[in-house]
Amino acid sequence: MNKKTVRDVDLKGKRVLMRVDYNVPIQNGVISDDRRIRETLPTIQYILDQGAALILMSHLGRPAGTGYEAEFSLKPVAERLSELLGRPVKFAPDCIGPEVEAMAAALQPGEVMLLENVRFHKAETKNDPEISRQLAKLGEIFVNDAFGTAHRAQSSTEGVAHYLPAVAGFLMEKELEFLSRATENPERPYVAILGGAKISDKVGVIENLLQKCDRLLIGGGMANTFFKAMGFEVGDSLVEDEAVPTAKAILDSAGSRVVLPVDVVIADAFDNEANTRVVAPNEVPAGWRILDIGPKTVETFKSALTGAKTVVWNGPMGVFEMPRFAEGTFAIARLLAELDATTVIGGGDSASAVKKAGVADKMSHVSTGGGASLEFLEGKVLPGVAALQDK
Repeated sequence: MNKKTVRDVDLKGKRVLMRVDYNVPIQNGVISDDRRIRETLPTIQYILDQGAALILMSHLGRPAGTGYEAEFSLKPVAERLSELLGRPVKFAPDCIGPEVEAMAAALQPGEVMLLENVRFHKAETKNDPEISRQLAKLGEIFVNDAFGTAHRAQSSTEGVAHYLPAVAGFLMEKELEFLSRATENPERPYVAILGGAKISDKVGVIENLLQKCDRLLIGGGMANTFFKAMGFEVGDSLVEDEAVPTAKAILDSAGSRVVLPVDVVIADAFDNEANTRVVAPNEVPAGWRILDIGPKTVETFKSALTGAKTVVWNGPMGVFEMPRFAEGTFAIARLLAELDATTVIGGGDSASAVKKAGVADKMSHVSTGGGASLEFLEGKVLPGVAALQDK
């Protein structure tokens, strides 16, 4: 990685403004998964150990952007962070303004403050220079440790970097290191696995990966569009008809390097209690739909993964939110856990899948950013990364 990190700047006695991704699931004030908070602890601890005061900022959910909304407040996050750090975390009532500036200025070395949700200001997502400037007034150095929002050019991710020296935190560094390893100079054989509902979301990723990987395994709803391109009738399965020509072009150019399911789990309704069968992809009756990959496909994918040295996975193999249609996704997670390879899991549903399968700790890296990792794999420049200082 050719970007400066917190190791490359003098932090002693400074006020550090740090963007984190604390967009965690909260219900009735209780955080159900604090992984994104825990992932930032090494950077936080390092900054505090260097004798700096720390101001953290994040978004949470999708508020209207017209001011305070209780359900999107970061207050529960401040409380959880305080527990994890074993020290008080001050909580600011806003992210900008005179009161927040006074609180930031009063922070002493070793103290931590979390700002209220940056998205309570609609202009923040528009990368408004005035919001960026006001945020920058809070600190003397900007650290971006929020890979999950690095693909968005917003005031708290990209804009503020124009007003302060900007460097990466350890989580950002780790994300870029593993994703770069999977895209720039992967150890071979290199196998990519793509799932999820839509091919249209991932055309750029497919095209970029096919220039680099040795095999591409495709599952999930997006496989149905490839089946349609092969002339199969797939009943009521999700298909993107407008993407069928794209799928056909990919199959024509990539040939046997693209590995599709050889059997599928079908259901007579989109329901966990539906009747199910396992059939070949070209044997789906009218009124039925494909909701998972079948057992023969798991074996086929296992063969394709044998000997792999680098594997990237983004997107589930079926509707894994329903237990009846989760087995294909969990089986792939277990296969990856057994490989002697660098395994990179691309955030979002894939991260959730390896966690639910109980094998997250067996992966080389589980990304905290679904959208950001997808754009990185597509070869796009991430604005939040580009804004950081070069080494």
